[in-house]
Amino acid sequence: MITLTSKEKNLKNFINGEWIEVSSKEKVYNPANGEVLAEIPNSDAAAIDMAAESARIAQKEWAGVPAPQRAELLYKVGIKMKEQKERLSQLLTLENGKVIEEARGEVQEGIDMAFYMAGEGRRLFGQTTPSELKDKFAMSQRCPVGVVGIITPWNFPIAIATWKSFPAIVSGNAVIWKPSSETPFMAKALAKIFEEAGLPKGVINVVYGSGATIGQAMINHEAIRVISFTGSNETGRQVATECGRQLKKVSLEMGGKNAVIVMEDADIDLAVEGILWSAFGTSGQRCTACSRVIVHKDVRKELENRLLKAMKDLTIGDGLNPNIKVGPIINQAGLDKILKYIEIGKEEGANLVTGGKQLTVENYENGFYFEPTLFSDVTIDMRIAQEEIFGPVVSLIEVNDFDEAIAANNKVKYGLSSSIFTQDVNRVFKAQRDLDTGIVYVNAGTTGAEIHLPFGGTKGTGNGHRDSGVQALDVFTEWKAVYVDYSGKLQRAQIDTDA
Repeated sequence: MITLTSKEKNLKNFINGEWIEVSSKEKVYNPANGEVLAEIPNSDAAAIDMAAESARIAQKEWAGVPAPQRAELLYKVGIKMKEQKERLSQLLTLENGKVIEEARGEVQEGIDMAFYMAGEGRRLFGQTTPSELKDKFAMSQRCPVGVVGIITPWNFPIAIATWKSFPAIVSGNAVIWKPSSETPFMAKALAKIFEEAGLPKGVINVVYGSGATIGQAMINHEAIRVISFTGSNETGRQVATECGRQLKKVSLEMGGKNAVIVMEDADIDLAVEGILWSAFGTSGQRCTACSRVIVHKDVRKELENRLLKAMKDLTIGDGLNPNIKVGPIINQAGLDKILKYIEIGKEEGANLVTGGKQLTVENYENGFYFEPTLFSDVTIDMRIAQEEIFGPVVSLIEVNDFDEAIAANNKVKYGLSSSIFTQDVNRVFKAQRDLDTGIVYVNAGTTGAEIHLPFGGTKGTGNGHRDSGVQALDVFTEWKAVYVDYSGKLQRAQIDTDA
């Protein structure tokens, strides 16, 4: 079992390569038992001024380092993360609550991203293209934007941070990172790894604090030209509005109301496995979590019975115990939100099949635990079928056919992830065409993104940008067109094309 060292508990901002003490602090808790883990800095806006100035100066020099050399540093980061994987995983579970198996997977995702984005240091491709004029060369190239701000959530405190910081850094930018106050240790650990790998001072800066103070200061600071945000839809809209006023580039990855579709020809056992993993992994606290199961009427009862039986076998508790399958909710506010939706579901007429309660019995009384929950007889217009709950709550929605299933999936304001279980190849191709989500799974759950593919969604889930994959570079680079005329005379585009 992991024990925090006094050095790990001593949390400070990391600015210009220095660990800076902040006098104002607030407590951070272990969600598994309610114990205080440490005190986290509650910085004021002056910290962003300091970080932005150091980042601005550092970025000019960092951008001049050849991209393959910038990539070498990311390789070092990946190797150090790999060497520290088990310690990082246990630290993640301690502050976040997710079960240790998932924590290891998340840390591995960060390792994978380090090696993948390091590879982009030898690509960062632009394009060469024929000019319309004689003796003229035309090309485009990627250029860094300068200083970028990243704002990350608590539910994937290392994976999402690497999705954003690694492409930004390999592209030649400097980064200011505001991690969630719920998960400060992963931010410190990653900053320390960057420091050990030899990243120049000021290229990455970590500033702890509230969104209202630190997040707002980042958005308003003139030196920060890009904001990459993952979080709630409500906050994301505010970020987009403020950035729009200042003509800043903004990348948003927000909520989801993801569905698993189970057709009458599906492998039901496989579907149940996919639903369990998607709905109750991370205790349902994932933007890609399955919160709706859209099931064909012919197999609805069979699926419900098998799912109910499988849910009874889920073990709930401290995620550091390797036998536990469902960890705690992040905090009391998260529990309260889930409880609110349980009451909403019952008031709307949904049938609460199992769960629906906070666990307060012996061994659970000090942590933030919630029973895996299943509603049946849910209609697509109910609030529990429309709004993001962010907890281990699943709604069964019965449909008559494939077309109705697709329509039910699409009738929400979000568009992150969707899944279909079927053996019909024709349905597979129709589904991947017609499901209006940024990610589509076939015969798998709604989670499990791989880092070399773009991650993000449509509609209320985001604003068109993507985390991970080569597409992530688009957030942190600008395109520059370059024309070289070696004709020795003035040639005017679109005018002298016949000369």
